[in-house]
Formats: sequence, C-alpha cells, structure tokens
Amino acid sequence: MAERRSQTAVDRIAEAWVDTETRLDLITATYIGRDAGRTAFADYGPAGRAEAREAARAARSELLAAEPADDVDRVTQADLVATLDDSIALEEAGWNARDLNVIESPPQMIRDALDLMPTDGAEDWAAIAARLASIPASLAGYTETLREGMAAANVPARHQVAEVIAQLDRMTADTGFFATFGSDEALGGAVGADLARGRRAAREAYTALREFLASELAPVAGETDGVGRELYALHSRTFLGARIDLDETYEWGMEELARMVAEQEAAAGRVLPGATVREAVAHLEASPDHKLHGTEALRHWMQETSDRAVEELGRAHFDIPDELRTLECLIAPTQEGGVYYTGPTDDFSRPGRMWWSVPAGVTEFETWRELTTVYHEGVPGHHLQIGQAVHNRASLNAWRRLLAGTSGHAEGWALYAERLMDELGYMDDPANRLGMLDAQRFRAARVVLDIGVHLGKPRPGSGGTWDRDYALEFMRSHVNMPDEEIRFEVNRYLGWPGQAPSYKVGQRIWEQIRDEARAREGAEFSLRDFHRRALGLGGVGLDTLRSALSAG
Repeated sequence: MAERRSQTAVDRIAEAWVDTETRLDLITATYIGRDAGRTAFADYGPAGRAEAREAARAARSELLAAEPADDVDRVTQADLVATLDDSIALEEAGWNARDLNVIESPPQMIRDALDLMPTDGAEDWAAIAARLASIPASLAGYTETLREGMAAANVPARHQVAEVIAQLDRMTADTGFFATFGSDEALGGAVGADLARGRRAAREAYTALREFLASELAPVAGETDGVGRELYALHSRTFLGARIDLDETYEWGMEELARMVAEQEAAAGRVLPGATVREAVAHLEASPDHKLHGTEALRHWMQETSDRAVEELGRAHFDIPDELRTLECLIAPTQEGGVYYTGPTDDFSRPGRMWWSVPAGVTEFETWRELTTVYHEGVPGHHLQIGQAVHNRASLNAWRRLLAGTSGHAEGWALYAERLMDELGYMDDPANRLGMLDAQRFRAARVVLDIGVHLGKPRPGSGGTWDRDYALEFMRSHVNMPDEEIRFEVNRYLGWPGQAPSYKVGQRIWEQIRDEARAREGAEFSLRDFHRRALGLGGVGLDTLRSALSAG
C-alpha cells in the first residue's frame, strides 16, 4: 500500500471545498456517498445561488493565498482555481437564470439522484420519503430563479421549454415515476404513510413546475436555439477544462467526420462485400446474430462483457485495484434512453455502476452496436478512470478524488478507451468494429453540429446558417438510430452548449498528450505507465492534465 501523503494547506482548502459543495448540494453529496442524514435538496433560488457564488469566491481567494508544498499541490491549486473561475463566470453571465434543458438541469438532476438511494428496508424508504417531501421547496426556488431570468429577458429556448414540459408530463402521469416509485402499502405503518405523502408532494411540485413552464415561461421563451460565441466559449472551457480555438475545432471536426465516414465505409464492406454503410447496418439489423432479447438478457450480457474486460485488461494493460474489479451493470428505473455510469462512494460500499435506461417498448438489443458502449462506460472507460481516482486516497485529497475533473477529461478518456480497445484487438469482429466506428462518427458529427448551431456558422456546402431544423437533417444523414433518439440528441445539444463536443475534442486532446509523451520519452515510453501516471492524477481539466504530464 502506498504511503499516505501528509496533508497540506492546499489540501485542507480543497477538502473544505468538498464539505461546502456537499453542504450546499444534496445531489453532489449523494453521488459521492456523503449524504447520510441529509434530507433537503439544494436551494436553487436566488438566495441559494448567491450563497454558492460567494462560497466559490471565498475558496478561490484562500487557494490563491496558499503556498503549494509540492507538485500535487500545484496541480490542485491550478485546477481548483480554474474550476471556481468557470463556475463564477457562468453565474455572472446569467446562465443559472436560464438553466433549463432536457438532460442536466434541476428537474432531471433531482429525479435522477433518487436512483442512487438504497431501498433495502424501512429506514432507507424513510430517508427517501423525507427527500421527496423536500422537493417542493427546491423546485419553488428554481422557479423563482427562472422568473428572475424572465425579468431580465434571459430565457431558455422555446424548444427546450416544450421538451421539458413533455418530460414532466411523463414523470407526473398516473403511470409515471412519482406515482409508482416504491410501495407504501408494502411498507405499511408510519414509513408507508410518509412515503405516500412525500411522493404526492413531489408529484404536485413537478406538476406546478410544469404549469409554470407552460403558462409563464413558454410564451416568452427564446426563438433562437444557439447561445452565441461568448456564452458558448464559457461553456466549452468549463466542459473541457481547456481553452480551444472554436473555429479551428469546427474545421477539424469536419475533417474528423470525413475520416470517420471513410473508415466506416471500408468497415461496411467487410461486414457485407460491396455494401454501403446503410446496407451493412440493415444486414446486421435483420440478422439474428449479435441480438439480445429482453432487458434481463441485456443486463447479463453487460455484466459478462464487463467482467471479462476487467479480468483480461488487468493482466496486461492496466493496473486495476481489487476495489475496482466490481462493476454492477443495471437496468435503470427510467425509460428516457441512454447509458450512463455512476461512480463508487468514497469507501466503495456502493460500487461503480453502469446503468441502461431502456425506452418503453424496446425489447431487442444489438451487441455489435453496443459493445463499444460497455467499454466506454466500464473498463477501460469511466469505471477505471473514476474508480482509480476514488482509490487514490494515499496521494490525493478528497476534491481530487471525488469531484474534480471535466466532461472533456472523463468523456474524452472514454472515447480514447473505445479506440484503444480497437487497437488491442477487441473490435476485430467486422460487425463490432462497424458499431465502434458508428459511435465515433456520431461523436464527430456532434462537434460540427454543436459549434455550428451555437455560433451560427454557415451550413457546410449550402446556403444559410445552422439551425435546429438543419441540425436534425444533418444528424439523420450521419447516424443510425431511431428518429425519436435523434430528436432527443439534438435537443440535448441545443440546451447544453459545449458538452457534446467535449467527448471527441477531449479524445483529441488525450491522444495529443499521449503522443507528446511518446515523442518525449522515445524508447522508454510505456503505454501502461502513461495510463498509470495520467489516471493517478485523478480528475482534472485537460489543460492541467497536459501541464502535469509534460512536467513529469
């Protein structure tokens, strides 16, 4: 076991920031397992936002006044200051007053956090009931913040409002989440009664939010989906932890997309000689091979595939601690679509988990399309990356292990991991490789679309500028997925600017950093050692990652 590093002044400030974040935000506390005894969701109102902003400013001042004791401190100081700067800048730009989208705004985050709560007995359900009862106050504050934005003509786009209203309709329906979550009859007694009241209160609060969105916000919502260059640059920097040239990145995205198209066309011919990509996909979809029937078969395949990757990669390519050799694969209780990962708690009492949210009515799954997703979310993707940071207690403070990092670092690593599995021979089956390239093409298309819409770029090869309608047309020409999923994806990008490109741009930066290390070290370069050093830093912004690894 590694010798524990002595705590420094910078460590203490970073640890205190974790305490502050978890005090102010129950969702953050829940994700990292520091939520015991906590019942109230965050105050999303103007007062709560002001408290969070002032806490960030105070922590930033403390950090800048502290003297780093070593290189670990220098990384912590640089990265946490950058993180706080970005959060303050977004708040000052008024983003929180218009923060409504289909995937990562308070209505979704509150509901999603309930999935992580244990449900093993009456005590667990009592905690859930208490949290459900706190939802009305939290959503009331959030509504107040949106009204503040309305008063300043700082509002989300009309399409985002309409899509969230549809989500809330599903959540609050008689067959929706808040009508069916838990069984107060089975629990009985006071806990059952509290659960029934909490569930009813939460459902009524979400219904009230829905009515506010429909009657007050929708009529004044924005007609333009793009957020503009200045606000987009802030989001891009926040999601990457790096400053990039947006125009150069857009042009690179076009080139990368063309490269992915060429690779996929070549792969299609190996699936079915002479076939186009669409013909090869149709051939695979019609074949009984590579198919799973039912969610239990999907869950079993996910688990089996993940366990095999952990065992084999841990022998030859990565250092995988024992605590990370457990990854639970689960079917999510929601039906919104998508696959996601939740990290382990600080003590590993709750392991890392891969969740598959299966849309209603979907009963068939194609492994050729999804194998790369398992590697992305599991090992060597998010589970290895995030779990390794949690495991590094001896050298990293709590902020570095549990909260630091950006989407570009995390999702960029996960796409890097997908490509690495191809390089290691795990995608030699032509069908699986076509699926991997399909995912990579999808992520390249998002770079072009996201920057194109939000910056109002000219459409490639045609007149006019990017807008939502063209974005839908563009995606339909580049991805193989049902139209309802394409619509959800495009709506996600329009309401969450800068996040979707962070995957592919993050992969680009990860690969650049690896190649720079290989060039510096020459014959001494070891890929396993590079991975160990890089993941040993924990979650950091990509500018910090490059600086730390280039410094040795």
